[in-house]
Amino acid sequence: MSTPHSSSPPLHRLLSASADAVQAVRDGHSLTDWLGRCATELRPGAQALSFTVLRRLGAVQAVRSRLAPKAPPPRVDALLVTALALLWPGETSYAEHTLVDQCVEAARRRTPKQAGFVNAVLRRFLREREALVEALKDDPIATWNHPRWWQEQLQKDWPDHWQALLAANQQRPPMTLRVNPAQGSTEHYRQRLEDVGIAAGPAGDLWPQALVLDEPRPVQALPGFADGDASVQDASAQLAAPLLLGLMKPQDLAPGEDWPVLGSGARVVDACSAPGGKTAHLQELAGNRLDLLALDTDAKRLERVSENLARLHLDGRVKAADARHTKAWWDGQPLDAILLDAPCSASGIVRRHPDVRWLRRATDIPALAQIQTELLEALWPLLKPGGRLLYATCSVFKAEGQDQIDAFLQRHGDARLRLFTRGAGHLLPLADNASQHPLRGDAAVTDGFFYALLQKLPSA
Repeated sequence: MSTPHSSSPPLHRLLSASADAVQAVRDGHSLTDWLGRCATELRPGAQALSFTVLRRLGAVQAVRSRLAPKAPPPRVDALLVTALALLWPGETSYAEHTLVDQCVEAARRRTPKQAGFVNAVLRRFLREREALVEALKDDPIATWNHPRWWQEQLQKDWPDHWQALLAANQQRPPMTLRVNPAQGSTEHYRQRLEDVGIAAGPAGDLWPQALVLDEPRPVQALPGFADGDASVQDASAQLAAPLLLGLMKPQDLAPGEDWPVLGSGARVVDACSAPGGKTAHLQELAGNRLDLLALDTDAKRLERVSENLARLHLDGRVKAADARHTKAWWDGQPLDAILLDAPCSASGIVRRHPDVRWLRRATDIPALAQIQTELLEALWPLLKPGGRLLYATCSVFKAEGQDQIDAFLQRHGDARLRLFTRGAGHLLPLADNASQHPLRGDAAVTDGFFYALLQKLPSA
């Protein structure tokens, strides 16, 4: 973690804001929502600190309970775990004495009577740090910084890879761009980035529009961003549009597969579209020639879809609606294609959203799987014979991926699963998974995803 610029707010304010963010997550609130309400000048620093804390939350909560068996008030406890995470071995570039002093100052301003207690706990941690960290080695929650049920689910789904998946979630993700082909080639845009001092490289041949930056940058620093020259989108998410449109490379198709390109004017629905990255990518690759409708249940988030389309100079209708309630939005004319990026656990994008692991409960997975089933059942009849539906989730849990599709195929004899040598199925963020899984990516480049492309067979 890098030290904020000298013009950043005082560290004690950032520590206090980060502690409030961590406590909001522990109270069951989304970190993204909390940061959206945070003071603008505090937001970047508070996000960076709270991300670090949430990636270490299992360990630092265990250490805090050893240092102070009687839990202090929540606001004090949140401040303590924030400081403990930043004092963790190898975690921060702040001087230790500065962190302790600034955390005590934050405590003095938040809960004055607790400042001495906070100081004592942190200084004891520094004295006993090595032994305290070593004592956690047999605690699975402290070791892996994920809830126990999450670990058990991964062990069940991926017995050979569960530890690597948990470790991947602790990585800081790269910032990946999607270059707009209407505005120039990927290599040309890479050169434009280089001209302004931003280093970037290709993600791999599976993602011809993707560039991975050497380090995250504000979008305002990206040349031509406001004019639609590029968008921010993870490499895994960039597979949705070419899969649905039929633009995967011939070598990516399974032997015997022939997947035609979706024609100009095709009627396409993006059923759960916000914030609109995949919606826009569909029109980019189709030359803005799709008859495209973007749906989402959240009218506020749907505004982002409209903004993205406008920035990229793309056409598309947007409508706030639950895709399951087809009478509210469907005109009765059969569809050529549907993108169903279904609500899910987000277990594949935890490195980008480290609060997810602490917000989810084991009971959420079957509940989300039921919503996914309802969406599939509602949307499938809307396709014309020969039409296609791409089912996607940013999840690594099989209940939201292959198990869901296997059950769907059992229920629907008119559905065919199209097969690919890579780029579909469960895409795990593992660097060494080429022999077991279709995505030959790097753990530092791609998120976890699931894709299944279904074609509707003509009636007998």
